[in-house]
Amino acid sequence: MEDQAEQLREIMKRKKDNSPRSSPSVKSNLKSSDKARIITVTSGKGGVGKTNLSVNMALAFARLGKKVTVMDADLGLANVNVMLNMIPKYNLYHVMKKQKTIREILVETEYGISIVAGASGFSQIANMGEDDRKDFISELETLSNADIIIIDTSAGVSSNVLDFIAAADDAVIITTPEPTAITDAYGIIKIIATEYDSLSVGLKLVVNRARGAAQAKGVADRMINIAGQFLNLKLDYLGFIYDDASVPHAVLRQKPFMVVDPKCKASICVQHIVERMDRNKPGDTRGFGGMLKRLFGNNEPAA
Repeated sequence: MEDQAEQLREIMKRKKDNSPRSSPSVKSNLKSSDKARIITVTSGKGGVGKTNLSVNMALAFARLGKKVTVMDADLGLANVNVMLNMIPKYNLYHVMKKQKTIREILVETEYGISIVAGASGFSQIANMGEDDRKDFISELETLSNADIIIIDTSAGVSSNVLDFIAAADDAVIITTPEPTAITDAYGIIKIIATEYDSLSVGLKLVVNRARGAAQAKGVADRMINIAGQFLNLKLDYLGFIYDDASVPHAVLRQKPFMVVDPKCKASICVQHIVERMDRNKPGDTRGFGGMLKRLFGNNEPAA
C-alpha cells in the first residue's frame, strides 16, 4: 500500500489536473469553516498513555464549556472505542460510500464529548473518484462545529502520523521517564524537524507516569535542550501526569479516569494541562477546514 503522504499528494494532484472547476468551490468551503482548534496527540512508541491522554483531555476541555470531538486516527487499533467501552456501528467508511453522513456516524458519549470512529478511511481516499472525494471532504467539514478536535494518532513515525501533526494547530507529544520512551519521543521530534522546514504547529511535551514534578521537569528540560540545540526546534513543556493507580483501575473499567476519580492526582494534572492550553491559544487557528486543506494540499500554503 502506498504511504499516506503519497496518497494525499496524489489526491491533490488529481484535483488540480482533472477538475479545475471543482477546486475553487472546495477551497471556498474550507476557508469559510469555523475555527475549530485541532490538537494532535502522538507518541514515539505505544503504551505510554496516548489514547488515555486524548480522551481525558477531551473531558477536561468539555468541563471548560467546549464542544469537543475526538477522532480516532490510529489506523491499526480502535483504542478510543475500547477506552470508552463503545462499539460504534458506523465509521468513516460508511461516509465514503455515501451510506451515512458525518453527523450520523458522530457518536455522542455519556461524558459530553463526541467521537468519530474509523479514521483509517483516509487511507482509501486515493481510490475515490473526484466527485466522491469532493463530497467526502465536504462532509468532513461539518466537524468544524466543534470548538476542539482532538486527533488520537497511531504511535510511531509513520507518514500518516506526520501528516496529522503537520496539519494540526497543536501537536502534543507524550512520553514517560523510561529511557526507551524518551528515545522514541526524541526520534519523532527529530523526524518532524527533518521532514518540515517551516512547521507552523506548536509542539508540546507531556511527561506521563512521573513520580513527581521534579522528575518530569528533568525529562522535559533534557528533551527541550536537545531539540533546541541540535534540531533548532522549539518544544514547549505542557506539564506532567502522576503515576497514579487510579489510571489502570479506570482502564480496566473502560472509563476515563477523570470520571472514575475526578480528584485523583492524574485527573488534576490533566485538568491543569488543559487549562494551560486554553489560556495559550494559537494566534491563528485555521480550523478543521484548514486542516483538510493542509492534509490534501501539502504543496500549497494553508489559508
